[in-house]
Amino acid sequence: MNNTISGDEWLDVIDKEYLSTFIREGGSAVKFAVTGEEQRPSLSNKIKLKCEALNYVVAQLNAVDSRMHMPQDIFFGLASRIDWRLSARRVVLRLLSEAKYRVEGIDPGGADNVIDAVARVNGLESQTVILELRRALERRVLKNPNLAKAFRGAMHHLCLIECDSAAPGQYAGQPLLDWLTGVNLRIGNVRQFGIHTAINRTTARYFVESTFHWVRQAEYSGTVILLDNGRVLLARNPRDGRRYYTRAMTMDHYEMLREFIDDVDRLSGALLIVATGYEFVDDQAARGWNVYDALRTRVMDDVRDRNLVNPVAAVVRLS
Repeated sequence: MNNTISGDEWLDVIDKEYLSTFIREGGSAVKFAVTGEEQRPSLSNKIKLKCEALNYVVAQLNAVDSRMHMPQDIFFGLASRIDWRLSARRVVLRLLSEAKYRVEGIDPGGADNVIDAVARVNGLESQTVILELRRALERRVLKNPNLAKAFRGAMHHLCLIECDSAAPGQYAGQPLLDWLTGVNLRIGNVRQFGIHTAINRTTARYFVESTFHWVRQAEYSGTVILLDNGRVLLARNPRDGRRYYTRAMTMDHYEMLREFIDDVDRLSGALLIVATGYEFVDDQAARGWNVYDALRTRVMDDVRDRNLVNPVAAVVRLS
């Protein structure tokens, strides 16, 4: 894999072939961008700006800051970058719009109670709107097979809490937000919402999948995760006080990426871009893809041109 493509040219392809079409329409993909350590932050920022302009939810994750070999940390990193209250309001407005209520001009990010705003626009009592919303939530959220049971319960309650006209500072859904983002994982704090499932290594992947579906239900274009895994490639501990990954942790990280690839058909409107170093595709490197054949054989090109780069390949080396 000696041929390279410029970062800007590759980004244009990602925009045209994925962000503006395939991902927006519900497809999902995993891409590896091989580049130098100095270029990765700039690459991630360019992708982030492009995605935000296209109405995507974007999560930038770095193996230096989070345990990228632990699925729950992937979820917590993603969840911490989502405005869950805003997503709940967006879903509420979508459901009421589908129920033939007028919602034009109502800002889901505004300070007004969204139910009261819909009631005023439609000349109805708020309680009438709430009754309709409860029926819609049961059909579209509580019975949504694409959402894990505990996740759908949390989203159901976040939407219902938006019906509350309590004064600011008395938000009843804070325990749910703390649970989703990993701030407080004690099940006792969310048991009042009928949730009895912990977010851990075993269950996290289902929460990630559910989040992708929920983001689409909230009428975003999709979700883009930008993951810089350069730190995982270090074979020796530099003793610089930052996170270090043992060989076993590196294998776990690669296995997690392999699971994303294998489950890509189960995802909805999601693009995972792994910004990685040159060591990743170096068969002689101690922590390259050669240490985990199950990942390497899924992303390597069996046939490639000697002179031309395939910009839509799973792994692309950037100049």
